[in-house]
Amino acid sequence: MENPMRESEHLEVSLRKRFFRLPPLARLSIYLPLLCVIVFCGLRELEFILTYHPVRYSPGPRWSVPAGVEEVWFTVASGERLHGWFVRAPQPPAAATILYCHGNGGNLTHVSWLAQRLAQRGFDVLIFDYRGYGRSEGKITDEWGLYADVEAAYDYLTRARSVSPERLVLYGLSLGTTAAVDVAWRRRCAALIVESGLTSASDMASVVLPWLPRWLHGLGKNRFESARKLAQVSCPVLVAHGDADSIIPVEQGRALYAAAREPKRLLIVAGGGHFLPHDGGDAYLNSIADFVYDTISTTH
Repeated sequence: MENPMRESEHLEVSLRKRFFRLPPLARLSIYLPLLCVIVFCGLRELEFILTYHPVRYSPGPRWSVPAGVEEVWFTVASGERLHGWFVRAPQPPAAATILYCHGNGGNLTHVSWLAQRLAQRGFDVLIFDYRGYGRSEGKITDEWGLYADVEAAYDYLTRARSVSPERLVLYGLSLGTTAAVDVAWRRRCAALIVESGLTSASDMASVVLPWLPRWLHGLGKNRFESARKLAQVSCPVLVAHGDADSIIPVEQGRALYAAAREPKRLLIVAGGGHFLPHDGGDAYLNSIADFVYDTISTTH
């Protein structure tokens, strides 16, 4: 009686011979769908790796809540709890409340110093972490989750803290600009600050993956169509960008400014990189504060 293992090997060899005897077109019809699945899944995975760099909570001195800062929690519609720090202006009442949306890396502890500097200029500031960042629950997977997180922060300020939309400023950095723009596009606010922002996911793909044909950009999960949305944002807009930004080219900042409605301001920081509060120092933060004060004074 022939060994079952031998029979299996004979069957495998027979099938292989039959496959390679097929016409080239028939073999291509088998290979092509498999190749498409591999390319699709590979591009989606690459997109995620390039887009999100969360740093989770790790106990240590960095997470000690600074003096004068309140730890807060709020919930998104899907049920995840998000964690934030609410930084009060030293001398209330605050001129405005700033909802700060950080970039794709790190967590709120990396920008707590910035929130305190803004508070010193007379503003209440909420910094928080998107789902999957810091102490926030869940996992970020796409742009809609990001938008929902910022909208939940907006609702927390306007409902739980009774902040008037006419005194609420949305301030986004890098990836955070996409969510700040999206919420400003859909909800009322006093002003929008777009710092080191991108025009769209497709435009960024051309920068990061110049070898990838543009017609394949549509396979990505995210669109981040900030330039299109900015054209319909009705509040005053400040677009700030460094002319030495090595991550998002300054041309995208100029394109965002061109897309925005009046009233709007463009602030190009000479020699500025991607994180302008660090590069521009107090002079840059004073420009941000001046924009907010000018906006508030003209609307009240």
